[in-house]
Amino acid sequence: MKLGMEEYSVVLDSLPYGKSTDVRREPIAQVVGEDYFTLLEITPKPGTEITVGERTYIGKGPRDKVDHIKSRITYFDLTSSARAELDRTLRRIIKEKEPYFVSFFNKCGPINIRLHQLELLPGVGKKHMRDILDERERKPFESLEDMNKRVVLLPDASKIIVDRIIEEMTGKSKYYILTRPPFQKEGV
Repeated sequence: MKLGMEEYSVVLDSLPYGKSTDVRREPIAQVVGEDYFTLLEITPKPGTEITVGERTYIGKGPRDKVDHIKSRITYFDLTSSARAELDRTLRRIIKEKEPYFVSFFNKCGPINIRLHQLELLPGVGKKHMRDILDERERKPFESLEDMNKRVVLLPDASKIIVDRIIEEMTGKSKYYILTRPPFQKEGV
């Protein structure tokens, strides 16, 4: 997967007075990118209000609400409110970009001779992997709901994707199949 820049993000938490630990107190918001699930802190334009759940443009062009991207952050830099909002936000993004994730299930392949991309998903072992491969060979999946119906005893496909994205965000994964590898702070 070739990684580019995030164009849009969804606000996870808005801090109108900044973080209490910041020396320079300025409004910030913590956001997650819609394409690569990059976690960022942004600074809104003066006099602009950014609300939780709001979709904001953060691309290279003129931005209506975002002054600048302050920094890339890790999952552990998220406020407790942002972490609480993350699951709901990821589910919303997955629903909006469902064709991409259905395509992932229809096209993903082996990583090496012993490991398949499907096995990296929480709750998917050799048996579920085999069932998914057999079902997609018969007929490609049309939706995540279609996949849930056709693959017996498979946990909710959206939940599997959300859990994998969060696992990748925490940096606990060797392989990054759905997100951009997390930002590593110097000295950590």
